[in-house]
Amino acid sequence: MDRIRIATEAAPAAIGPYSQAIRAGNLIFVSGQLPINPATNEMLTDDIGAMTRQIFANIAAILHEAGSSLDRIVKTTVFLADLNDFAAMNAAYAEHFSDAPPARSTVQVARLPRDARIEIEVIALA
Repeated sequence: MDRIRIATEAAPAAIGPYSQAIRAGNLIFVSGQLPINPATNEMLTDDIGAMTRQIFANIAAILHEAGSSLDRIVKTTVFLADLNDFAAMNAAYAEHFSDAPPARSTVQVARLPRDARIEIEVIALA
């Protein structure tokens, strides 16, 4: 099985020794995305809904580069610094999926890179 690195300037660059995504066979594994605007490299910090939407814009750009899209996501993992943000995140999250949303796990974590409040990773079909 081939292992192909996916990279695009339309999403934030990796901030460590990892790829934005890897395609392995018919699956695309997108690394955890922070609410960073790739045009400015600035992280959104005020509104969890806006942060969630920025993350999905980043994920969409990466999936597009890989020849896929948000509607091909089969699994998401949402990392929240505070589960009190769950309802607002969930409302913004729901905007991106129709009647068959992907499987999802949501967990509260002690800390995220760059002290972000949210990070989301996904697995999608190629």
